[in-house]
Amino acid sequence: MSSSTSAPGPGPVSEASPLSLCAREPHVPADRLVAEMVPPPRFDSVRFDTYVPDPNQPSQSEAVTVLSGFAAGLGGAHASGAGKRKWFGRKTEPASSGPRGVYLDGGYGVGKTHLLASLWHATPARPELKAFGTFVELTNLVGALGFQQTVKTLSGHRLLCIDEFELDDPGDTVLVSSLLSRLVEAGVALAATSNTLPGKLGEGRFAAADFLREIQGLSAHFRPLRIDGEDYRHRGLPDAPPPYSDEQVTRAAYATAGASLDDFPALLDHLARVHPSRYGALTDDVRAVCLTDVRPVPDQSTALRLVVLADRLYDREVPVLASGMPFDRLFSEEMLNGGYRKKYFRAISRLTALARDAKDLVEQ
Repeated sequence: MSSSTSAPGPGPVSEASPLSLCAREPHVPADRLVAEMVPPPRFDSVRFDTYVPDPNQPSQSEAVTVLSGFAAGLGGAHASGAGKRKWFGRKTEPASSGPRGVYLDGGYGVGKTHLLASLWHATPARPELKAFGTFVELTNLVGALGFQQTVKTLSGHRLLCIDEFELDDPGDTVLVSSLLSRLVEAGVALAATSNTLPGKLGEGRFAAADFLREIQGLSAHFRPLRIDGEDYRHRGLPDAPPPYSDEQVTRAAYATAGASLDDFPALLDHLARVHPSRYGALTDDVRAVCLTDVRPVPDQSTALRLVVLADRLYDREVPVLASGMPFDRLFSEEMLNGGYRKKYFRAISRLTALARDAKDLVEQ
C-alpha cells in the first residue's frame, strides 16, 4: 500500500476520468425488468454441488437435500388446473390444500441466495419459465407493469424465486399477499429466502397485527426450512482492509478502467432521486465503486436505500474502495437494534466482502 503527496491524476490503466454514479439517472423499461429476472452474475454459475455446507451445521446439508428434491418435483407439466402434483418427493393435494413453496429462513451469510439460485438452475424448465428476483425487484415489477399484467406475465412460469423476502410497509403486505395467491392458484411454485420467519414478517416495522390475515396468508404458501450457521463471507478470512485516504481512493479510481468515483454523502443524496428499481442499472458497466468521505447514514430512509445499493453491488460483484468511516460504523446503534437490523447487518457483511475484493485496486 502506498501513499503519494502528488495530485491525483490518470494512472497507468485508464486515461479517462472516472465515472460518477451521481451523474447517472437511468430509466429502466418494463421489459428489461422482466428479462432480468434471472440469478445475478454472482450466482449465475452456482449449483447445489458448489455449495459448501458447514460440517458443524447439519441444517445446511439437509437444505441441499430438500431443495434438490423440490427441484426434481417440478419436472412435470404446469400445474394450472392439473390437480395433484409432486412436492418434496411426495404427492399432495391441489394448491389450495397446502403450501406450494419453500421458505429458506436463516441469518445473513449462510448461503441462502446460493441455494435459491441453485434451485432455479436445477429446476427442469426453460429459463423463460422460471423467474428470480429480490422482493424489491418483484414489487417494482408490479409498479412497472401493473398488478394484472404482472399476474399474467408470471402465471405461465414453473417457478418464482424471491430473494430477501421482507415486508417493510402495509402496502407491500397486501400487494404481495394478493399476487402470490393468484400465482399459486395458477400453479406457480414458490421459493423464497429471508432473515425472518414468514409468520413474523413485518414485526417492528409497522402495525403488523393489523395485517395478520395477509401475513398468515403469505405464510400458508410456504414450508419453512431453517438454515443455521455463521456468515460464510467472513468465515476463516482476514479482516477487511481499513478505510483508505481520500487521495488513495481518488488515485485508484483514475487508475482503474471502468471505476466510478463519488463523494459518499452526495451519493446518498442522489439515491433519493433514483428509484431503487434502477439501482442495478445505475451500476451498468461499472467495474469498481470508489467512495470518499464515508460517514454514518443520517436516517432510516437513507439507510434502507443504501441497503438496496449494497445488494445490487454484491450481486454484480463490484468491488468497493472507500475512505472515511469503516462500513461497520455506517448504521447507528438505534438502527442496528431496530426492526430493520437484519437488513443492516446484511449490508455491512456484503460491503465488507466487497471492500476486501477492492484491496488490490490500491496495491496494484
